[in-house]
Amino acid sequence: MRHKLNYSAFSILLIFLLSISTGVSADTYGLTDSTFVSADGPYVIYQEDGGMRIITIDSQGVLKDSIYHVLPEDFVLSVTSSKGEYHFQVPLHSAERPSWEYKQPKKVFVMSDPHGRLDCVVSLLQGNGIIDENLNWNYDSNHLMILGDIFDRGDDVTQILWLIYKLEQEAAQAGGCVSFLLGNHEPMVLANDLRYCTPKYNLLANKLGIPYSQLFGANTELGRWLATRNTMQKIGKDLYVHAGLSKEFYEWNLSIPTVNEEMSKALFMGKKERKELSALTAFLYGNSGPIWYRGMVRDKEMYNPIPADTLGQILKRYDAKRIIVGHTIFEDVSTFHDKRVIDVNVNNAKNQEKGLGRGLLIEGKKYMIVGDEGVQREL
Repeated sequence: MRHKLNYSAFSILLIFLLSISTGVSADTYGLTDSTFVSADGPYVIYQEDGGMRIITIDSQGVLKDSIYHVLPEDFVLSVTSSKGEYHFQVPLHSAERPSWEYKQPKKVFVMSDPHGRLDCVVSLLQGNGIIDENLNWNYDSNHLMILGDIFDRGDDVTQILWLIYKLEQEAAQAGGCVSFLLGNHEPMVLANDLRYCTPKYNLLANKLGIPYSQLFGANTELGRWLATRNTMQKIGKDLYVHAGLSKEFYEWNLSIPTVNEEMSKALFMGKKERKELSALTAFLYGNSGPIWYRGMVRDKEMYNPIPADTLGQILKRYDAKRIIVGHTIFEDVSTFHDKRVIDVNVNNAKNQEKGLGRGLLIEGKKYMIVGDEGVQREL
């Protein structure tokens, strides 16, 4: 009796045999859900046996899941934006905690809360000369500061992370610096709190059969990198933090390095685990902690506004003249407490469309509000 050839089985066998000879195994899945036809990734996951699993969704909505046992010498990651308008390559590099304190360079450019909107990021950075037309670092020995919240709301979360990761290395090679501080949405997602995620990310996690947070876990390249990000940082006499510093924070009498290390310890934990780890961890991740507190820019009682004398004590403790934050959205870059507090967070998409302020440029003693076409006015 003659048997018909099972072409599907034969194809799988052929791929397997090729993987043995090349050191790469791969599988692909066609995803037909219309909400999922959007490029994403890559997600780089380190395997227990030393291999590297790379998951990417291409611009056609096809999921490619590959395992590399040996990386080529010239290996780079290819990144495509969700709508396919941006493409760039990323070489992997070591993840080390940045310094908590930097000297003031000629220029510091500050932006906040991109929330998955790569188009808003690229437009602002290109319009102010921070990156060139090919999305490469173009800011010499100057400093780019991003005040947290890349995760949630938009469709290019992973792509923004890779862009900042790439620019960090390019800036260092040019004598400059890129800083990305943890916001509240980074630990939310890493604790698998997905209430603000767009549907494509839940669909991906369901397809892979793993929690979405595991795509950024401690055994991933982006997870290792995120685990070394600071929560507080100084550049010159300016102190940067995502949300703000409360009276309760001042009473803990913490050094900046201590805050950064303690936040990283619990980054991949759930809410309950963070509370159980220590009272300090519970505080730092709570409403009066540096990634949630709004009382530096809100004066209603419900926000527990910072007393003026406490603000002065905080500035004195950390030898700073200003605290620059994001987190709380205003119509434009705004100042508080006689310009001792600056909030740079705005509705990025709305302000981009209307040509309003979206960031802050510090040059010498000048603090200037910038939009997508450069400086708009002095603060």
